[in-house]
Amino acid sequence: MNRKNKDQKTENFLEGNIIVTAKKRGFLKMEKEDIEISDFSLNTALNGDTVKIKITARGKNKEAKVTEIIKRSKTNFVGTLGKDNAGYFLVTDDMKFYPRLDLIMSNEIPIKDVKILVKMSEWNNPKENPQGEIIKILGHKGDNETEMQSILYERGFDPNFPDGVETEADVIKNKALKSFKEEISKRRDFRDHTTFTIDPDDAKDFDDALSFKELENGDFEIGVHIADVTHYVPINSKIDNEATERCTSVYLVDRTIPMLPEILSNDLCSLNPNEDKLTYSAVFIMDKNAEVKESWFGETVIHSDKRFTYKNAQESLDTQKGEFYKELKTLNDLALILRKERTQKGAISFGGSEYKFTLDEHGKAIGVFEKEIMETNELIEDFMLLANKEVAGYIHKKEQELNIDLPFIYRIHDVPKVDQIHELSDFLKTIGFRLNIKDNKISSKELNTLLEKTEDLPEENLIAKAALKSMAKAIYSINNIGHFGLAFDYYTHFTSPIRRYPDMMVHRLMKKYLAGDNLSPRSIKKYKELTAKSNQQEIAAVNAERASTKYKFVELMSDKIGQEFEGVISSITKWGVYVQIENGAEGMIGLRSLKDDYYQLDIKHYCLVGQKTKTKYTLGDQIKVKLVSTNIDKQNIDFELV
Repeated sequence: MNRKNKDQKTENFLEGNIIVTAKKRGFLKMEKEDIEISDFSLNTALNGDTVKIKITARGKNKEAKVTEIIKRSKTNFVGTLGKDNAGYFLVTDDMKFYPRLDLIMSNEIPIKDVKILVKMSEWNNPKENPQGEIIKILGHKGDNETEMQSILYERGFDPNFPDGVETEADVIKNKALKSFKEEISKRRDFRDHTTFTIDPDDAKDFDDALSFKELENGDFEIGVHIADVTHYVPINSKIDNEATERCTSVYLVDRTIPMLPEILSNDLCSLNPNEDKLTYSAVFIMDKNAEVKESWFGETVIHSDKRFTYKNAQESLDTQKGEFYKELKTLNDLALILRKERTQKGAISFGGSEYKFTLDEHGKAIGVFEKEIMETNELIEDFMLLANKEVAGYIHKKEQELNIDLPFIYRIHDVPKVDQIHELSDFLKTIGFRLNIKDNKISSKELNTLLEKTEDLPEENLIAKAALKSMAKAIYSINNIGHFGLAFDYYTHFTSPIRRYPDMMVHRLMKKYLAGDNLSPRSIKKYKELTAKSNQQEIAAVNAERASTKYKFVELMSDKIGQEFEGVISSITKWGVYVQIENGAEGMIGLRSLKDDYYQLDIKHYCLVGQKTKTKYTLGDQIKVKLVSTNIDKQNIDFELV
């Protein structure tokens, strides 16, 4: 076979993660185009599976068929138990799961409103239904505990640790306490430095602390001290292996599912006040202009003098008195300079609103309020960003000095794609805003200017969401391309090893390189695999968090049927308009409920247009709506126009 024919044959086969819609259409997203796979050509492929496909038709819209399932995205599914004349089956919560999943039943269980976790057996024949067995009965549909567990299991997170993991954590703690004094002697001692943590009111684990010391020449020594998780968790231990499966903690509305057992995350590793703790630190000598004159990285021991909440640290700043006011004031002044410099270089501040629910004793949502972002939130954020940037920059400098490649875990953020830039620009024009595009590119400074102009306007959240949607997703990678959104050439995640596995990898790599060691080819391959897994798990965790928030919004609104609300049109589709009301809940006005005219979607101008009256409903319009129904199973909120 000649080279040309061989290349053409290779091009006919592609690998990737398939997207399967609720209408059973498959897509493989490639860099330049999407390849469509019809329902007859899925060959048992399910949403998210890694597949091999063969191109069957070329032209404007390529078509293909799945030839091999390389790896299933998941085999465990959550849903309710169904029964008909053919037997038991699973009614899945996953709307994109298209086949009927027949259940192998060993015992009769109550059918009505029972949610279950099912493991699907191997499925290779598209002409036959897949089979599965029940591995856990989660409880009654509608119960808070059942629904929160369903959200976790559906996205691959087990609320409980496997056998042996927590036992191993006990053993680690006992050994650590016995060798603590010996370990302290090997570390740089910061216990005589003023040190504190600043965290949310309800925080249970504290993985970062700041130390402060004013030097005789007027400069400041500031330590960003991070829980030294990797000192306690050996590679390939049961705890480490489980952490590589989870890769992240998950934060639902009413609970945290930790990456590490609580004996580590909330106790041994956590930087609790008035206790000596082992840390891994980035220490900076800074002048009053926030310029970093010296930096040092290494193993340390600290003693936190106080556990601040964002609120009481803010009170100290506002009242100009209280514990450690002088230190907080200086740190805040430096943070303001760091923030200003970052913004001038093009760092984007998306703003937007975060909501927190008030829950009753049964976990039901009875209220919601917008989280207040204080100066102290930003103070901590600024110093964490500084540490992450300086750690990544240090590795780059080391590579240049030694003239060798030092594989590392970077947090990267690509520039927006051309089509997404123009889509954002077109959208902004329809609501009266302009975005300057030059050579099919947009600067982060231009985006920041836009977001500053819209601050406190009714369209603020809408524009922030649209701008965020136009961005590439920040991911972990061993190949650095910089971070567009933060305007950093080098950036990593170093500051949260209790809740993120990439931070643990960064700590291990830093320790290795500071000791003068390098990575074996086998280790590099392992780090690549763990980086890819971390990206997948981050998406799954975010989806779980959003699902729990959406569930609670529907639950909250369910007893408000008939009430009227002010809202803003947040999205427009061919089946209706989505409206976000003042408490943050989002629902839809169905096209069929607009009975005064026949409305059609004008995609170009992001609006619905009445064919007779020419009435327009456009993104960003402020309208009044009435809540007519909710569906907690489908997590729908339905409005009609007042």
